[in-house]
Amino acid sequence: MSINATPSWSCQGGSLSCNVTTIVAVIAAMTFSASGAAPTPLYQEYQSHFGLTPFMVTVIFAAYVLCLLLALLTVGSLSDYIGRRPAILAALAMNIVAMLIFMTAGSAVALIVARAVQGFATGFAITTLGATILDTDRERAPVLNSVTAFAGLAAGTLGAGVLVTYAPAPEQLVFLVLLVASAMEAAILWYMPETAELRRGALASLRPRVRVPPAARSTFASITPVNIAAWALGGFYFSLMPAVVRVATGATLPVVGGIVVAALTFAGAVVVVALRRIAPERTLRSGIVALAFGVAITLAGVQYQFVWIMLCGTVVSGLGFGSVFSGALRSVMPLAQPDERAALLSAFYVEGYLAFTLPAMLAGFLAPVVGLTTAADFYGAAVILLALASLSTTTFWKMNR
Repeated sequence: MSINATPSWSCQGGSLSCNVTTIVAVIAAMTFSASGAAPTPLYQEYQSHFGLTPFMVTVIFAAYVLCLLLALLTVGSLSDYIGRRPAILAALAMNIVAMLIFMTAGSAVALIVARAVQGFATGFAITTLGATILDTDRERAPVLNSVTAFAGLAAGTLGAGVLVTYAPAPEQLVFLVLLVASAMEAAILWYMPETAELRRGALASLRPRVRVPPAARSTFASITPVNIAAWALGGFYFSLMPAVVRVATGATLPVVGGIVVAALTFAGAVVVVALRRIAPERTLRSGIVALAFGVAITLAGVQYQFVWIMLCGTVVSGLGFGSVFSGALRSVMPLAQPDERAALLSAFYVEGYLAFTLPAMLAGFLAPVVGLTTAADFYGAAVILLALASLSTTTFWKMNR
């Protein structure tokens, strides 16, 4: 996820330098993403303790995503009015509360509440921290903001997978680590310089603004199928993929599912950096091909029951996921005027996060009926078809531009 804004201040006041503020803000942004990914390897534990069905797992996941989206649409720009520092500290405080709820959760309802609080905190934080990084390091901010989410998701999934597999009391330890990290970041950022000029209009800024401007509509429509495909693939991985790995291959160690899921976002982070200077049209087209090819390889791994094939397919899919995300965003955002970009970015994320949630919930609902691996087959086939449909629409759009 990337944040694009016009920085208004240089670093003034506070005890931290610009460089230290940037570093801690990057780490904090990764911590929020890691917190969002951490429950994924734990779903196996929750299923055995609370008797959760695949559908309930996706409901818990949906609570996180929908509350994150709600925060993006309401408080996403609040730090422009009240200041970066209080907004960051408030988001970190909410994340600490979410970790405490996770640590004491004794039912599916408690997990839903924890996910909801965590999602809202993350949505509040990622825009504020992204703006802070842009304020304090204008040159490197675009790259840093593009990779923090991917890197944090990979670290959170893999780290939680390791702790769940090898450490005692993983349902508490995973979140204790993240709680301590959030508290330490809050203690440091308490002394950060305020980089936003305070102004009136905070209440008015809470009103959601979602709109695709006329100049961007044809491009937005052409990238919609693959945008949905990429986000839907991510949603499946972070909700049901560990269970698919376990059922399809018999690999019961949570770290194995964690590695497969982490491979998706790690590959995405690598490709976002590697292709940042490549034209968005080329990035998008290559991403579409990689996404479809990678999903096909992953489905072959499911059918032949080989984890290593699934892992290879996931890496290719991750390269496609990162390329599609970067290429789609860079293709559509320049078509909006400066005062239209926030509403367009909101539309992009509304589409993406709904695709991140709703298809996975449908798969979770169907899994007990048709079987988890069969649901994965249908899901993967739909992702491939959407990707190929988008390849044809983007090619047609380019020829008729």
